[in-house]
Amino acid sequence: MRPPSVDALARSLASTGLPHPLLVDVARRAIAEGHPEAAAALARDLQRTLLQPVVNATGVLLHTNLGRAPLAVHHPARATNLELDLDTGQRGSRHDRVGPLLARLCGAERAMVVNNNAAAVLLVLAALAAGREVLVSRGESVEIGGGFRVPEVMAQSGARLVDVGTTNRTRAGDYAQAITPRTSLVLKVHPSNFRVEGFTEAAAVADLAPLALPVVADIGSGLVDAACPWLDGGPPEWLLDEPAARQTLDAGAALVTFSGDKLLGGPQAGVIAGRADLVAACAAHPLARALRPGELVLAALQEVCLALLRRDADAVPFWRMARTPVAVLQARAEALGVGTPVTLDALPGAGSLPGATLPSFGITLDGDHLGALRAADPPIVARVRDGRTALDLRTVDPADDAHVAAAVRGLR
Repeated sequence: MRPPSVDALARSLASTGLPHPLLVDVARRAIAEGHPEAAAALARDLQRTLLQPVVNATGVLLHTNLGRAPLAVHHPARATNLELDLDTGQRGSRHDRVGPLLARLCGAERAMVVNNNAAAVLLVLAALAAGREVLVSRGESVEIGGGFRVPEVMAQSGARLVDVGTTNRTRAGDYAQAITPRTSLVLKVHPSNFRVEGFTEAAAVADLAPLALPVVADIGSGLVDAACPWLDGGPPEWLLDEPAARQTLDAGAALVTFSGDKLLGGPQAGVIAGRADLVAACAAHPLARALRPGELVLAALQEVCLALLRRDADAVPFWRMARTPVAVLQARAEALGVGTPVTLDALPGAGSLPGATLPSFGITLDGDHLGALRAADPPIVARVRDGRTALDLRTVDPADDAHVAAAVRGLR
């Protein structure tokens, strides 16, 4: 029997919603492999490679594989004043849009935004330390998520890494002894996704501030203020040991860098905040143009900053799910009518607060159902512990509860 024509087979897949050129590729592949009947399955496989919403039932609030902080973005299809000064009509700077809001949140003289925190660290080093030495504790010369290695970023910036102290103990005196006429700054790196315990010691920013060098603190996770003024009850217990931008600057840091899509609750971005002259030097560096974010990121970040400044935590999805009472989660779990309602421990995630947990609630199912749940539409991502599938409702939007219940009922 002759195989169907490529065009006819492609048109038969129109209900998938994929553009016709992609369906032609699928049809051509199916026919070439001698299985035209497999074209529909190939089209579904292609759809699953595209960016799409998923239900995060892992209990990891900032799941790197799932886009970290969830955020709704509503941006009209209109021109903006991205780089226009509305008062003068002359060209302005995109750094003047969200930067002042972040500076206000952090208690900084000035702030600017780049496309992620690795870019923020790279730009600071390139602008302030290229061709010179940077002091870093051996215990902070780390690799964190995505292969971000401090020595490699340092090398790309043109700065020279000078290790001080030891892996487990570094004192302020170690930094002081390492200073030479070629030393440009001290870099403090928050380890983010691991802890060193036991016989340890680290120099705090306040201990390093008296040195005749700028102290740059990469605090990583993006807590802008340890007091959490946007939360009615103040900071939750699980946040108490996390470094914050405002307090780090108050302790004497010249600059802080951090992520926008972690504890800030915004889109992927990197923030540089602190002394106005140092931020200005970063903004003037040629790399700043290569690392700058677009207007969609800045618009989303602006909405998050405005919400935190007006102390409206519920307007930021990350903070809304982080502060949901366990009793509310328990009531939702019991209302699902499926699985076994159980107490669970949620995690901040994305390298934030290693070892910290949040009390949570959800359901468990006997066996491993991860593959079947990911096959749902939209896919549901869960965890398996001790031979049981756990769906943690702290990270599930209440609007998805009915979908979760239906997917669980459909499991075989």
